[in-house]
Amino acid sequence: MRIALIAHDNCKRDMVEWVSHNFEVLVHQDLYCTGTTGRLVREALFRGIKEEGLEKVEPRVTCLKSGPLGGDQQIGAMIAGDELDVVIFFTDSLTAQPHDTDIKSLQRLASMYNLPMAGNRATADYIITSPLFDNPTYKRYRPNFDTYNNRKL
Repeated sequence: MRIALIAHDNCKRDMVEWVSHNFEVLVHQDLYCTGTTGRLVREALFRGIKEEGLEKVEPRVTCLKSGPLGGDQQIGAMIAGDELDVVIFFTDSLTAQPHDTDIKSLQRLASMYNLPMAGNRATADYIITSPLFDNPTYKRYRPNFDTYNNRKL
């Protein structure tokens, strides 16, 4: 499973707690994280590996740019390129974000490409505990945009 993990500054602690709580599942996934979130996620997974005695397990965490510095666009490109299966983005609804348009764009792309996206821990819990999560027989519907792409201008 290819999962994007993103967290605003005021939500990073919650993301680390969530990753630690779901360590057994997440340590075997391909994780793509923006900026500091990626470093914190990697550290949380390594702590879990050490605590569980799983030294032979190597977490697969790819760190992209910080969200406001282009990381949100990198995640958006991955959504459009069908390179992700799930987006977990813990957003801070109480703080104005200078890259709010980038955040809305991610939400629009996830919706448009029929990609599950969690904006908070409760929704992330529902996604990761779903019987469809990492189920090889489940095939997510992928919209066909040929009509749009081939329209006459």
